[in-house]
Amino acid sequence: MVKNEYLPFCSRILDVIKHADREYTFRMSYDKGNEFPVKPGQFFEISIPKYGEAPISVSGITNYSLDFTIRRVGVLTDEIFENYIGGFFFIRGPYGNGFDVNQFKNKDIVLVAGGSGLSPVHGIIDYFADHMEECRSLTVIVGFKSPNDVLFRDDIIRWKKDGIHIIDTVDKAPEGYTGRIGMVTKYISELQFNDISNVMAVVVGPPPMIKWSIKGLQDKGVGEECIWLSESRKMCCGLGKCGHCRIGDIYICQDGPVFKYTKVRTLID
Repeated sequence: MVKNEYLPFCSRILDVIKHADREYTFRMSYDKGNEFPVKPGQFFEISIPKYGEAPISVSGITNYSLDFTIRRVGVLTDEIFENYIGGFFFIRGPYGNGFDVNQFKNKDIVLVAGGSGLSPVHGIIDYFADHMEECRSLTVIVGFKSPNDVLFRDDIIRWKKDGIHIIDTVDKAPEGYTGRIGMVTKYISELQFNDISNVMAVVVGPPPMIKWSIKGLQDKGVGEECIWLSESRKMCCGLGKCGHCRIGDIYICQDGPVFKYTKVRTLID
């Protein structure tokens, strides 16, 4: 019997975590881990009949569940936000190559994320938070628009307690705010490395942030071959069939969404 690769399966909502007015994390049941293991940075297609389908990055992985951090931006996500614990979505995946944590072991790791860009690297941080002995250091620089837009507040507190160097900043803040203010690039320029040849960096976020963050890392001496990106724009079918995510001879949904910078730096989108 021929398998229909477009056919999703039903997944139950185990928990709903509110981060901000338009960003929630939905924790979904997933009992296919042995058959289809999931890596940080991979994505699933989430759908509700009559409302559509959308690619969503995995932001948390356990033996029995997957987290999807979703922003309310349209018809499908409006309907998703009407569902609560005990409800169901349809999902299919995982798709894409994801991040291989083995590539980051014994390295000085720098993760730079903007807003919801923290979701694809969330699993990397969780892994090394539990296995700090497997990396030399881990620095996370994450920026949000405002204090009201901060995602994963409890996780950020937990990661700090686990010994991860977290630099969390906001673009703008009201008078009296005591946290960091400024773009992530401001804090990239302040980084100090004992051995630049051992640094491995990941950048995830909107295109302008990615551009200037890469420049900031290069200015600090990080080599192009040591910088990784997650490019998730324009994906649609997840199977490399529709062509929506094609750039040159690359299909983001299959060849990515995780790329080494040297692979995509010359691509014209």
